[in-house]
Amino acid sequence: MASPGFIFATGIENSNPTIQNGKVRMDELEKCGHYKYWKTDFELVQDLGLRVLRYGPPLHRCWLGPNRYDWEFADLAFNDLKRRNIASIVDLCHFGVPDWVGNFQNPDFPELFATYAGTFARRYPWIQLYTPINEMSICALFSALYGWWNEQMTTDRAFVTAMKNIVKANILAMHAILQVRPDALFVQSESTEYFHAESPAAIGPAELYNARRFLSLDLNYGRRVDSEMYEYLLDNGMTRDEYHFFLNNNLKHHCIMGNDYYQTNEHYVSADGLTRSAGEIFGYAVITHQYYNRYRLPVMHTETNLCQGPRGDEAVHWLRKEWANVLRVRNNGVPLVGFTWYSLTDQVDWDSALRENNGTVNTLGLYDLDRNIRPVGIAYKELVRDWMEVLPTQSVCLQVPILMPHEFQRSVAPPSGWPFDIDPTLAPRTEERE
Repeated sequence: MASPGFIFATGIENSNPTIQNGKVRMDELEKCGHYKYWKTDFELVQDLGLRVLRYGPPLHRCWLGPNRYDWEFADLAFNDLKRRNIASIVDLCHFGVPDWVGNFQNPDFPELFATYAGTFARRYPWIQLYTPINEMSICALFSALYGWWNEQMTTDRAFVTAMKNIVKANILAMHAILQVRPDALFVQSESTEYFHAESPAAIGPAELYNARRFLSLDLNYGRRVDSEMYEYLLDNGMTRDEYHFFLNNNLKHHCIMGNDYYQTNEHYVSADGLTRSAGEIFGYAVITHQYYNRYRLPVMHTETNLCQGPRGDEAVHWLRKEWANVLRVRNNGVPLVGFTWYSLTDQVDWDSALRENNGTVNTLGLYDLDRNIRPVGIAYKELVRDWMEVLPTQSVCLQVPILMPHEFQRSVAPPSGWPFDIDPTLAPRTEERE
């Protein structure tokens, strides 16, 4: 079976940060019943007509210590996905690390994680697509600046330390995986944010936050950060040598920029620097253009969702709105290669951003936790069926060279037409303009 021309995907939520000073592990795979219903969940992916799944093993259960692993569950899951010929975008680290690592302040984390990533790639050599570390910016913010997860720190120095360790780990993991799969592709699933000034006095703080939102991707893609951010990094513990590591380890030619967008991604900023939710103002299309213009990489909409509300159709309307934004971005000439409703099933305790262990079910999934399809699941299945054969185009910019698991050969090389850097003259032409 040929690789998909456009990547329609869903994901299985596998966040696992710790809270309460490391005493409680918020394991979403457990909360959502995936350890029990994993085979059913994979069947549901197929029932939706999807051939790509954002999915990751439970890092805190697999990675027991330096060069010590427990692959029992991962073997069951990934071998079953291979049998079904479902391509996985493997999410290796999703907001948490094993207890023995500690947290993202640990300076040994990058090298340790790279060894884990390389070991994983050798064990499952048919896997080509990876998100080594999910939402690097959110992980650093929530763990080290907001004080919500893991180290639960609230200083700029702790944030910069977490950020540089997380992004360095992501880069070293990409290098380790490429030693096994020279044709590996990396999808940087990252939250795309925007900060709106509430008043003229708030313009300064809003500009600072709008510069900070790019930090993780600037470092990951070897782009020089803005001057204000450079001073911020050096003032809070990053050395010049550490900064130059990021400039000199650019692997963006193996990358697809994953943009996550929710109603909570836009913020109002007050004059004192405090923020509050703004809801959807610009929307996915406008903000994605900002990120694309900065990095000039193929784009994938890697996460979105909305709760099914009292009317029962709120999530369906959000799906249709996000899909309209995807089509607008593509029609405006951006090489947008995929779309994801995240996640397959409802989630638990995300109403408190996993800060409270209440067991509250969040009705965000294509299916509920009893694995009954929701209205948005029906709508997504229909959307995939209707658009799957329509979207592939003649443009090489929109052809992702994915090898499906059944096509894997042990001797692989980067596909022709690679790297994936975008020549603006190759972008699809359109009459629509912003």
